[in-house]
Amino acid sequence: MDEQEEYDYYYHENISVNFSYEDYPVLCKKGDIRSFAAVFFPIMYTLCLVVGLAGNALVVAVYAYHKRLKTMTDAFLTHLAVADLLLLFTLPFWAADAARGWELGQVVCKVVSACYTVNFTCCMLLLACISLDRYLALARVQGKDQRGFLGRWFTRRHCWKVCLLVWTTAFFLGVPDLILLEVKWSSNRSVCMAVYPPSMAGGGKTVLEMVEVLLGFLLPLIVMVVCYCSMGWTLKSLPVESRGKKWKALQVLLVVVGVFVVTQLPYNVLKVYRAMDSAYILVTHCETSKVLDQAAQVTESLALTHCCLNPVLYAFMGSSFKQHMMKVAKKFEERRRRRRRRESTAVEEGVEMSFNSHSASQDTNTFSI
Repeated sequence: MDEQEEYDYYYHENISVNFSYEDYPVLCKKGDIRSFAAVFFPIMYTLCLVVGLAGNALVVAVYAYHKRLKTMTDAFLTHLAVADLLLLFTLPFWAADAARGWELGQVVCKVVSACYTVNFTCCMLLLACISLDRYLALARVQGKDQRGFLGRWFTRRHCWKVCLLVWTTAFFLGVPDLILLEVKWSSNRSVCMAVYPPSMAGGGKTVLEMVEVLLGFLLPLIVMVVCYCSMGWTLKSLPVESRGKKWKALQVLLVVVGVFVVTQLPYNVLKVYRAMDSAYILVTHCETSKVLDQAAQVTESLALTHCCLNPVLYAFMGSSFKQHMMKVAKKFEERRRRRRRRESTAVEEGVEMSFNSHSASQDTNTFSI
């Protein structure tokens, strides 16, 4: 998380021929922006953490219980839930940072920031993989030729290779955080922020931001739109008898794409604009910079809500996951019934033993008398 933009900086007004005191650099104070973040981020991150942990932990638990994943989509959903959980575990650190500043040292700053970037990018790339797998699965059902590159690679045999490629790509995007992140003292508090060398202050930073937008938003969006549009066109050609199922499937596709665009588009558009600003100094007014900072805080929190929605959009709606969850629920119910039977049997045996021992004691007493 690059927070360098959120703190005080100097900006220049347009300088005219006749100089005045207003022409000198003016300090843009952003205390109100920090105060808003100190309240907004802890609330939003807590909500995301609670809701996201519940849904993604359930997905991991169900698939881990079965131990063997039947399809590539099952494998992708498991990796997606793991990436979501790892991303959510970084939120308490950023909530504490927003409220009190960074107090955990430079090593933790680097690791937490890199983990955030890696898992956020991994989530987006896995969504693209799920879209491709669904498209290829529908093509196989229709009997289309699958001897192409994607058809050969998106199989259970190469599933681990695809997942490894996704995680490796995401890891390389997290390397700059491990290198550039430092803890600096700014505005009476310690800040975990990216410090770029002079050679990267303009163009290098912009390139890194654009690569993140390309791999974390544009590529998944293009893959999702192409795959789901092709699937929708195929579903439209189904017989009239299956119109109900066809419309339900189309609705699911529209919801998946719509949620992705609504949650990710504002954050990435603003990210591109801020990257351009760092290279070409587009923002020259303090109030404009403060508005952009506050918009970045809100849109980033909106983008994180996708971690909470992933289990609902991809796992809970799938028939495969529902079957797995029903099997797990039945097994737990059977175990609970067996435990109750054992407990009730033990209680009955205990009562019977107690009754017999009481009778024997009475006989003994009578005999003694």
